[in-house]
Amino acid sequence: MFDSYNRRINYLRISVTDRCNLRCTYCMPAEGITLMQHADILTFEEIMEVVDAALLLGVDKIRITGGEPLVRKGIVNLVQMIASRPGVQDLGLTTNGQLLEKYAQSLREAGLHRVNVSLDTMDPLKYSQVTRGGEIENVLKGIEASVSAGLSPVKINCVIAKSPSEPDAMAVAEYGREMGIQVRFIRQMDLEKGEFYVVDGGSGGDCSTCNRLRLTANGMVKPCLFNDLEYNIREHGAHKALQLALGNKPSCGTINHHGEFYNIGG
Repeated sequence: MFDSYNRRINYLRISVTDRCNLRCTYCMPAEGITLMQHADILTFEEIMEVVDAALLLGVDKIRITGGEPLVRKGIVNLVQMIASRPGVQDLGLTTNGQLLEKYAQSLREAGLHRVNVSLDTMDPLKYSQVTRGGEIENVLKGIEASVSAGLSPVKINCVIAKSPSEPDAMAVAEYGREMGIQVRFIRQMDLEKGEFYVVDGGSGGDCSTCNRLRLTANGMVKPCLFNDLEYNIREHGAHKALQLALGNKPSCGTINHHGEFYNIGG
C-alpha cells in the first residue's frame, strides 16, 4: 500500500504494553508513570485483528515493542500467532534485554526472526544508573542467548547524546564488533519539541522513506511518531483505522503533544 506521498507502507510496529521493568533516565521520570488501565490494553485477539487487516493492505514487516514487550504475559504465544500468518516476512522484537536470556529460545521456536536489544554503555555502574537499577549482565547474557538461538540479525540499539564517537558509544561499538552484530546509534529525541534524527545504521527518522504505521498498546493507529494523529481501532475497526492512518500520514514529522516513547514504542 502507498500513502499520498507515494511511500510504500509495509511496516507495522505494535506496542503490546506501556509497562517496563526499567526506568531509563531519557525515557521515564524517576517517579514512574501513570499506567494504562488493564481494560484499555488490547487483547491478543484485538492485536491479531489489526495484524490481519494490515497484512491484507500490504504490510509484510512487523515489530513488537513496548514499554518492554517481554513483561507482557503470554508474549511468546502472541509471537507464534503473528508468525503463523501467511504474508509475515519479517517479524522482530525490540527489548531492553533484562528478560531476554529466559525467552530467546522460545521466541525463536515461536517464529521470531530478529531482535534489537537496547544497550547504551558497557560500564555496569553507569548502566545501572542510566536504567535506574538494571543489570548489564542480564543484557549481555540475553544477547548471547539470542545469537545461540539463531535469531538473526541480532542488533544493538545504542542511545547517544550527539555522536557515535562518544566514549560509551565507542565501547558498545567495539562489543558489537567482537560479537559480530550490528550496532545502531540513536540520538536522543524529544517528541514535544519535535527533535528527531535519522538513526545511524538504520532508516528510522528519515521521513522521505518512512514505511511504517504504529499501533499503541491501547489501540491507537498512529501514522507518525512525531504527530498527534491517531485512530482508535475500537471506534473505527482495524481496517478503517489503518486506512485513516495511511490516508493522513504526513509528509514529515512535527511534534507530539500527548504521546511518550514508552507507550508508543519508539
